Amino acid sequence: MTNTIRHGGDLQRAMKEYGGRAQYWVDLSTGINPDGYPVPQLPASAWQRLPEDEDGLAAFAAHYYDAKHALPVAGSQAAIRALPTLLKRGRVGVAALGYSEYAPAFARAGHEVVLLDEADFLRDDLGASLDHLVVVNPNNPTARQLPPETLLQWHADLAKRGGTLLVDEAFMDCTPDQTIAPHSHQKGLVVLRSIGKFFGLAGVRCGFVLAAPALLTALSEVLGHWTVSGPARAVARIVLDDVSWESITRAQLIHRSEKLRQFLVECGFEPVRHSLFCWVPHPDAEWIQTVLAADQVWTRYFPAAGGSPPGLRFGLPPGSPRAWAQISKAFDTLSQVMNPDGY
Repeated sequence: MTNTIRHGGDLQRAMKEYGGRAQYWVDLSTGINPDGYPVPQLPASAWQRLPEDEDGLAAFAAHYYDAKHALPVAGSQAAIRALPTLLKRGRVGVAALGYSEYAPAFARAGHEVVLLDEADFLRDDLGASLDHLVVVNPNNPTARQLPPETLLQWHADLAKRGGTLLVDEAFMDCTPDQTIAPHSHQKGLVVLRSIGKFFGLAGVRCGFVLAAPALLTALSEVLGHWTVSGPARAVARIVLDDVSWESITRAQLIHRSEKLRQFLVECGFEPVRHSLFCWVPHPDAEWIQTVLAADQVWTRYFPAAGGSPPGLRFGLPPGSPRAWAQISKAFDTLSQVMNPDGY
């Protein structure tokens, strides 16, 4: 059965609806670094041998994330599908406006999913009426970011009753001082990380689960052998060990996302900035998406949910002058349509 949940990066759908060839589109629909890590040539053994668990990747990940234990998985998605089956069935809080795979994954595993409004994440007692809680931090797409102290308090409340706090930190690499990965060895706390967003390597399909050893062992048994390919493991070891590239990239992403934010402000919007995207809530978001798409600029639309209006997520543009010129042209068209009389 085909998965009908839509995600960013669906440029084929844009071309089917609006025409054009991929090389002429500016795809802003993802939150992925458009200038990802320059992957070097891999040794032949990465392609020819079966992947080996004892290749040091788990240790590289634990060091990079400042965690005690790490399990490599085929992207966060593999863990999102499997983890709900390992937790006791109960009431699971999931953001109504957030990454859309969590709610169906927990529902399939027999949990009662409680959709949370954005205002709920301001509550100190959020975990009081839940058995488990999922927090995407920073949130995708709203860029809401909660301090570690809040998350650790929720974890303590849940853990006292045998519950679990699952924190998805796929967008945390730009603010490593805000991670709760150093606490992930505690029972009832699970942290998910990925090399797809910050490193711009979504196609590698490699992520990590940071948790207590007992849960990681159970998850490994469910996922089975060789879930992460040899080439993916080789690439992950390289990128997690390149401290210089990571530091330079963090600074570059802040600069580029601020440039995008300022551009959107000048166009009359009120964006919320993350280092990898900008979130623009707007009542006419879906219509705006279609206007921009007519000029082959593709964005990600989110309908109203969780007490928030609909909105668009704008990923970082490529650094080329052509891309920015095309974006400017699309927004000029949008301005003319929204303000036909010039006011």
